[in-house]
Amino acid sequence: MKKWMKVAGLTVAVAALGACSNDNGKPQSNDQAASQQAATDTLQTKFVSIATGGASGPYNVIGTSLAEIYHKTYGVNSKTQTTGASVENLNLLKQNKVEMAFVMSDSLTEAIQGTGSFKEKISNVQQIAALYPNYVQIVASKKSGIQKLEDLKGKRIAVGAQNSGVEVNARTLLNGFGITYNDVKVDYLGYAEAADALKGGKIDAAFLTSGIPNSSLMELQQGFDLQLVSIDPNKVKEIAKNQSYFLSKVIPKGTYGNAEDIPTAAIMNALVVRSDVSEDDGYKLTKTFFDSLPTLANSHQAATEISLETAQQGLVAPLHPGAKKYYDEVAATKK
Repeated sequence: MKKWMKVAGLTVAVAALGACSNDNGKPQSNDQAASQQAATDTLQTKFVSIATGGASGPYNVIGTSLAEIYHKTYGVNSKTQTTGASVENLNLLKQNKVEMAFVMSDSLTEAIQGTGSFKEKISNVQQIAALYPNYVQIVASKKSGIQKLEDLKGKRIAVGAQNSGVEVNARTLLNGFGITYNDVKVDYLGYAEAADALKGGKIDAAFLTSGIPNSSLMELQQGFDLQLVSIDPNKVKEIAKNQSYFLSKVIPKGTYGNAEDIPTAAIMNALVVRSDVSEDDGYKLTKTFFDSLPTLANSHQAATEISLETAQQGLVAPLHPGAKKYYDEVAATKK
């Protein structure tokens, strides 16, 4: 009996030693094991502030869901900041006031080049992913007679909040058709304000560039004779020769009660992060983002167009090392 007890005791001791060993076979204390487990559930940063856009836009809706997920997953102080969108978001990154941001690829291109709305290059921004396309949704009333972009000349139009991504692409597209701000009367209005101004007859048309459907347009559609304004696909391709982020797309029929597809332009959205976010944090933020796509898609339909397969297509800024690590890891598992 004594001999059996010694053997049993030795077996238990060996098992306990094995349980407290690390991958190198060296003993590992319970505190060390707990510390390693906690490290997988935490971030090095204590804050993940996400710059979004207007309160009713997809950026804000998707960003709010993502911030909640980061908070629950890692216990960090994660929250969204409602902004004038892309240009303001990139400047907030430059000023180290936020860690992440949703932006449009046209504004991001200008930021890293130091052109357009940016007097200086923004060098501390890296991309996590290419997201979903933002559709240029130009709307008017049917009684206005405005049916195509060329008809906007001489009209009073809303072009988005000043220096927003909406305003950047509105100005670029107008210029591509030979129309400058001197040829139109410009109002700088966000989504909800533009919809209200259309309803009140204060403007003739408005640019509401976002994922589809846009909630402000969904509301406007009720009781308003809405006309979607088309953009010539051939002209979009011509503009894209110099502004490569433009794509030729259609707003599908039935989106806002439209009887047929409406040709328009689109710009890919981007999820970006400050370049001083560590590689490990960048990896975790990227992985959690893609793991959470079903939840994000439930928050807004635009997120259904985000795909891991297309996340690296159309990148316009340097890829964050943590995101690259995640993509490489996913690719390795498929081999």
